[in-house]
Amino acid sequence: MDQALHDKLTSWRRHLHANPDLTLQEADTSAFVQSKLRELGVPFTANVGGHGVVATLTRGESNRAVGLRADMDALPIQETSGLPHASRKPGVMHACGHDGHTVSLLGAAALLAADPNWSGTVQFVFQPAEEGGGGARSMIADGLFERFPMERIFGYHNWPGLEAGAIAVHDGPVMAAGNRLYFTVTGHSGHAALPHLTRDPMVAAGHLLLALQSVVSRSVDPLQAAVITIGMIQAGSAANQIPDKAVMRGTMRCLSEDVRATMHETIRRVADGVARTFGVSIEVEIPAGLPVTGNWPTERDLAVEAVNAAGLKLRRDLPPAMTGEDFAWFLGERPGAFVWIGNGPSEGGRDLHNANYDYNDAILPAASGYLASVAKQALGVA
Repeated sequence: MDQALHDKLTSWRRHLHANPDLTLQEADTSAFVQSKLRELGVPFTANVGGHGVVATLTRGESNRAVGLRADMDALPIQETSGLPHASRKPGVMHACGHDGHTVSLLGAAALLAADPNWSGTVQFVFQPAEEGGGGARSMIADGLFERFPMERIFGYHNWPGLEAGAIAVHDGPVMAAGNRLYFTVTGHSGHAALPHLTRDPMVAAGHLLLALQSVVSRSVDPLQAAVITIGMIQAGSAANQIPDKAVMRGTMRCLSEDVRATMHETIRRVADGVARTFGVSIEVEIPAGLPVTGNWPTERDLAVEAVNAAGLKLRRDLPPAMTGEDFAWFLGERPGAFVWIGNGPSEGGRDLHNANYDYNDAILPAASGYLASVAKQALGVA
């Protein structure tokens, strides 16, 4: 990538960082993407599965087709980075690097548009609503793979703590399957001085919180990865009253469907036991969640070849992460691979979902270069 394109992509990325859009509210980001695709001369279709955009480049006689994906949405976090291009929207920031993902895909479109050495079709998928908004499923439901045919699909996530520009390719699982957990503990309210006349949901919730930690330690094979986290408890409105209800919210994550099934059953059994012990009722809701984000073997190998062809540093030694990724739904429809591209040091709060995070513009050439390279590899170009 020449310096002029790198500078242009950096300015685009910083514009998006300063003007983030929340999940399901990506109209301005989508409009920005569309304007830059026009500037690049790449045709596109807007409003795919919401604010999604799919751009299409076709060259030569080949009927092969490949998809490249980037996500566009931001998070409800108040930025504290103090950067000149920090978010201008209170309580909203690109704390996960989707601004960089979006711009690096635009960069890949620019590189491929200027490169005569490939034949086929590349579909550039700009996905909305990755952060829990079901954007991948919405695009699929809107006919993504029928309207924009592709044999394979590839994507990436920037990875703080991994050397800037290095690319990690996993053999199988990359990110975890995950589900939200909702618990509603219902008892009988009363005066704090007369607990024997109540059924205290707070005590039951406390025991449930601790008991849930035994699900992983005593029901899941120690050689399997799993985690349960309760991140929210809400109950009561007065210091001298035992409330009638306590609400708990959390997540469960794992790397296999067998483990997920075990966790589902055990969570419900534990909740039922706590409810019986304390004479309360506990409603358990475990909505359908993300599948495992796992690389397909052939596409994993194509990703490795693409890294080498682009002259980038390859890492094959990183374990999967227990974070989730909406890209998993695409991998359920088409073969593909998902890689990590190093964002550089994470010190100073530069971790994902941190209020001090920022995508590293220095990796834009590596990210765009990898995406263009993997498209060419998938289309059969050495």
